[in-house]
Amino acid sequence: MSAASEDRRNQEIIDYEEKTSRGGASPDELSIHTETGKTSTSVDSGPSPSGTPRSTYSEHDLAQRSDSPEMSLDLQSSISASSENIASTEIKSTQGEEPEPPPRKMDDIPLLAGEQLQARARDVTYLCPYTGPSRGTLSVTNYKLFFRSIDREPPFILAVPLGVVTRIEKVGGATSRGENSYGIELFCKDMRNLRFAHKQENHSRRIVCEKLQIFAFPASHKLLYFAFHNEEVYSENGWTTYDPIAEYKRQGLPNECWRITRINESYELADTYPAILCVPSGASDDDIQQVAHFRSRGRIPVISWIHPESHATITRCAQPLVGVGGKRSKDDEKYVQMILDSNPQSHKLCIMDARPNVNAVANKAKGGGYESEDDYQNAEVIFLDIHNIHVMRER
Repeated sequence: MSAASEDRRNQEIIDYEEKTSRGGASPDELSIHTETGKTSTSVDSGPSPSGTPRSTYSEHDLAQRSDSPEMSLDLQSSISASSENIASTEIKSTQGEEPEPPPRKMDDIPLLAGEQLQARARDVTYLCPYTGPSRGTLSVTNYKLFFRSIDREPPFILAVPLGVVTRIEKVGGATSRGENSYGIELFCKDMRNLRFAHKQENHSRRIVCEKLQIFAFPASHKLLYFAFHNEEVYSENGWTTYDPIAEYKRQGLPNECWRITRINESYELADTYPAILCVPSGASDDDIQQVAHFRSRGRIPVISWIHPESHATITRCAQPLVGVGGKRSKDDEKYVQMILDSNPQSHKLCIMDARPNVNAVANKAKGGGYESEDDYQNAEVIFLDIHNIHVMRER
């Protein structure tokens, strides 16, 4: 190479250093490229003040053409400073924008304190009666069943506490060949029937069904309910959240016609009733004891609601133990009359029996029955024709 050419190259290197010392190279003047397995830094010097074309040199060439080691070090320092300017530009351009949330893992499920994953089945189809089949992942914990779809956006999510499950059935067998003919069906206390189709080759139905049977019915497997495993800490004592006395006062009770009794404080009168009850003020605790003997499981008529102005009331109770012989209880009849007398504006008592008439009659054979209008004066018995809970679930 001639001496003139070498002088021209050195002059361009000096021009580049002067430019970088004034403000640094612009982002489009730096690039990193890989050639034949080697990484080198290329510097685009840009147009010279005289308008000559841009010339591109590799870092290796620049180091070779410089007259001294100091020139090479200065060039590398300029390249590093320019790279920092690029990073600074990128950071500033993103300021004010909200960071993107981390990608959601499809297998993540929300867990309560003390809740643990017990089984997971992939490629399961939930047969929804309203939106159609949905394919996804089915998980079972010691508290709930959790399904998340993978074929919809946003994903369809189904979370069912195992406490509402009343029955679990396997659908189909080894010889099932139809689509979605092999799986599990859950019958719930809230009237829902949930069906999940599994693929036989995945062999996932067995473990899911086993875990559901164990944690949906823990008492049958001598296990504690999930509430005993839950380690969640609350800011207040849950046992004091509901105050029955304060609730009765909110309804305007007690008053001259109704009184508060603690006769069931030890739950010996009726184990399914609360400890504090509101009863007619004319009924003593001894009267209440006699009435409890004539009502199924001791569930005497107690107030549930009172109108704030008319004082009309709703009282709830269990069926009387009339039996086939048509037994009577003077104490029970007197107690029902006290309920009618508690509202001076009313002269008739409506006894709403939720059962069909035929069921009420059939219950006489089991020792139950219904109130006779001949025995209970000023009372009218109306059957609401609602079938029992088992029939309602099947429907």
